[in-house]
Amino acid sequence: MRQIDISKVAKLPTQYGTFNIQAFKEGEKEHLAIFTDDLSDNPIVRVHSECLTGDALGSVKCDCGEQLAFSQELIASQGGMIIYHRQEGRNIGLLGKVNAYALQDKGYDTVEANHQLGFKADERTYEIVEYILDYFNIKKIQLLTNNPSKIDSLKNIDITKRIPIKMKPNSYNEGYLKVKKEQMGHLL
Repeated sequence: MRQIDISKVAKLPTQYGTFNIQAFKEGEKEHLAIFTDDLSDNPIVRVHSECLTGDALGSVKCDCGEQLAFSQELIASQGGMIIYHRQEGRNIGLLGKVNAYALQDKGYDTVEANHQLGFKADERTYEIVEYILDYFNIKKIQLLTNNPSKIDSLKNIDITKRIPIKMKPNSYNEGYLKVKKEQMGHLL
C-alpha cells in the first residue's frame, strides 16, 4: 500500500448525533472514518462505498443513501464506526457511473452497463479499510453489510457478526436490488 496521509480528529455534529471524523488520504482518494467516542473492542462497523447520487443528491435509483442514514442512526445510538470508502460507482468514478446510468436508461442492468463500458461488475478494493481498522487497533467487528465481497475482503479482521441492512425497495430500485441479490450475491 502506498503512503497514507492522516488528518487530525475533528467533531462532526449530524442530525443523528455527534461523531468524530478523520480523513485518510490514499493517493488521490480521501476516505473517512466517522466514529463515536465509545468504540468498543468489537464495534459495529459500516464500510460505506461512496455514492454521490444516493448519499448527497437523494437518488432513489439505489439504496445507498438510505443505507448510510440507517448506519449513522444505528451507530450514533450503539457506538461504532462508518468507513466512508471513496470508490464512487463501485470504483468506476462519476463519469463512468453517469455513463452507466445512461445505459440503464436504455434497459441495461447495473452489471450489464458496467460491462458495456469495459468495467467489471464491481471494481472496488478494500485494502484501505483494513488499514483504517488497524490504525484504530480494531481486530474484531460487527459488520453492517449485505455485501459478501466486503465480508470476504477483510481477511485480517475477525467478523463476529454480520448485521443486515434491510431497506424497502421502491419502483426505481427494484431491478437494481434484484441484480445485487441474483448476480452479485448480496444477502438481501
